Amino acid sequence: MQIKRMGESFSICKVEDYSDTDLTSEFVFVGKTDEENSLVCLTQAVPRNVTDRDDGWRAMRIQGVLDFSLVGILSGISAVLAAEGIGIFAISTFNTDYVLVHEADYEAALAALAASGHQVVD
Repeated sequence: MQIKRMGESFSICKVEDYSDTDLTSEFVFVGKTDEENSLVCLTQAVPRNVTDRDDGWRAMRIQGVLDFSLVGILSGISAVLAAEGIGIFAISTFNTDYVLVHEADYEAALAALAASGHQVVD
């Protein structure tokens, strides 16, 4: 499994609504429930109407289009990182999965994944 290193800095936020969110930004993930409006975006693109935010996250992308029949991908990655004491924030899109970790843990996370047999690519 290839893991692509991503260089951007991300923020995980709650927003009042998505009216100030730049949905044309290169990376923007929204999650809406009956309880909250969540947003993951580039730190430089955090909107004005944020009500809570956590900065300092870095992302890695599971390379390739992941078929819905594949099982255990995130489980395997999260188990490796949990064994190292590294917490994750996972995002899934139609095509693939992204794993975010705090910037302070990023290099250790990539090293642990490489040691467990994943290929880390730039």
